[in-house]
Amino acid sequence: MSEFRGKTLLITGGTGSFGHCVLKRFLSGDIGEIRIFSRDEKKQDDMRHELQANYPDYYGKVRFYIGDVRNMQSLRDCMTGVDYVFHAAALKEVPSCEFFPMEAVRTNIEGTDNMIHAAVENGVRHVVCLSTDKAAYPINAMGISKAMMEHVVYANARMAALKGTILSCTRYGNVMCSRGSVIPLFIEQIRNGHPITITDPNMTRFMMNLDEAVELVLFAFRHGNPGDLFIQKADASSIGDLACAVQRLFGDTGTRVIGSRHGEKLYETLMTREERLRAEDMGGYYRVCADGRDLNYDKFYVDGDVQTAAEEAYTSHNTTRLDVDGTVQKLLTAEYVTEQLKRMKSI
Repeated sequence: MSEFRGKTLLITGGTGSFGHCVLKRFLSGDIGEIRIFSRDEKKQDDMRHELQANYPDYYGKVRFYIGDVRNMQSLRDCMTGVDYVFHAAALKEVPSCEFFPMEAVRTNIEGTDNMIHAAVENGVRHVVCLSTDKAAYPINAMGISKAMMEHVVYANARMAALKGTILSCTRYGNVMCSRGSVIPLFIEQIRNGHPITITDPNMTRFMMNLDEAVELVLFAFRHGNPGDLFIQKADASSIGDLACAVQRLFGDTGTRVIGSRHGEKLYETLMTREERLRAEDMGGYYRVCADGRDLNYDKFYVDGDVQTAAEEAYTSHNTTRLDVDGTVQKLLTAEYVTEQLKRMKSI
C-alpha cells in the first residue's frame, strides 16, 4: 500500500477489534508509524505485550496515546505530524446508549467534532470516520448519535477541504465477533452447555468480517471526496439461521427466545431511500455523494426538488439472504470463529 509508505496513521479507539485488524494488516508493511489513541490503559498494555510477542521486528512502529475524544487537548497532543486518521472511537452497544444517551452524545457526536477540528488544525490529509447501519433511520440512542456523527462529518467537510483535509465516512453492518456482538455470546453459551438465547429468530442483520470492515475503510480512503459516504454491498442472515449455523459448528445445546432488547430493529438499513437517489454503484461498494446544497432557502421552499427518494432503501431484508449453509461459510471467514473451533478440538 504505497499511499502509507513512510506515513503516520492515527487510529482513535485503536485498541478495539478494528484497530487490532488494521495493525495485523499494516504493521509488517512500509508504513512509518501507527498511533493508537484510546482511554483504556489496560487494553493498551495488553496490545503492547501482544505486539512485542507476535511482531518483534515491527512493534516499534506503534506509539500509544492515552486520551479521550471528549478531551480536545488530548487529541491535539497526539495529532502532531499525523497524515491520516481512522476514527473508530465510539460507544457502540445499543442497550448501554439507551440507558446513558448523553454519554453517547459526548463520545460519538462531540468527540467526533473534537477529532475533526484537531485533525484540521494539524494538517491531517484524510480522515475516515466509521459509522453503522443503525445510523440509517435510527430508532435507538446509539443509532441517533451515530447519525449525528455522520452529519457532523458532512457539515465540516467543506471547511476541512478548504484547509486541505478530506473527511469521509463509512457505514457498515454487524461486524462478526466484534465487541458486544452476539456470536461470541453464542459460542460461550454452547461451551457452558447452555441454550443459545435468541432475541427474535426473524430479525435480519448484515454480516461482515473484520477484514471486510478494513477493506471498506481503505476503499473510502482511496476514493473519498469531501463528505462522501461509502457502503459495502453485504449479505445478511436471520438471527434464527445464524443461531443454527453457530450450533452446526460448535454443537446444539438448544435455543431460547427471550425477545428483543431495548432499541432493536427487526431489520437494519445500510442506505436510505433518500441516499440511494444520489448513490453511485462502484461494484462492491456504493458511494453516496455529499449533498451539495447550501442555505439558499429558495432551493428548499420555492424551487423544490421533484425527485427526493428512490423506491426502496437498501436493507438486511432485501439484500442477498444467506441460508444456514451460507451463514456457516460466512462464519468460517471470521478469525475468532476458526480460533474457537481449534480451541474446542484441542480440549
